[in-house]
Amino acid sequence: MPLLLVQAFLNTRCFEGDSDLLSGPETARPWLVDAQLLPGGATVTAAELEAARGMRESIRRLLSFHGEAHSARALRPLRELANAHSACLTVDDQGRVRLDNTRHNDLGDGMFDLLLVVRAAQEQGSWSRLKACANSECRWVFYDRSRNRQGHWCEMAVCGNRLKNRALRARRR
Repeated sequence: MPLLLVQAFLNTRCFEGDSDLLSGPETARPWLVDAQLLPGGATVTAAELEAARGMRESIRRLLSFHGEAHSARALRPLRELANAHSACLTVDDQGRVRLDNTRHNDLGDGMFDLLLVVRAAQEQGSWSRLKACANSECRWVFYDRSRNRQGHWCEMAVCGNRLKNRALRARRR
């Protein structure tokens, strides 16, 4: 499912361990090539990584406010990326009409591919299932598979349990 690539991209930053796979070219390049967001022979610059981190945080903000208005500042990286790239309609062998990226040369093109995945997920209704953990210390992005789409934590046994126990202790005080 293409939305899982967006999830993996958002989870390149781990808030609990304060680590970031996109912190530098030496850690980012292997992950980006593996995720097919960067062609195998391409290099990645510090400026491209900074733009990718900005896009990652913009998409993360979209998760926090499904369907609500966003500030222009929060959307700026996504708008800049959309304005710098173009998509074209294609028809596959099964007759499905798709919107595809016209280039696949650099990291910006890979980021535009992610933006196209977000657009498709919003159109199909699966976007609302992608959520950030309600535990402010975790914020891991997960795909909510619950029937009623009311999941709040990446894992109930870990983050859900922590937060419920904190709330219980606070009520008892």
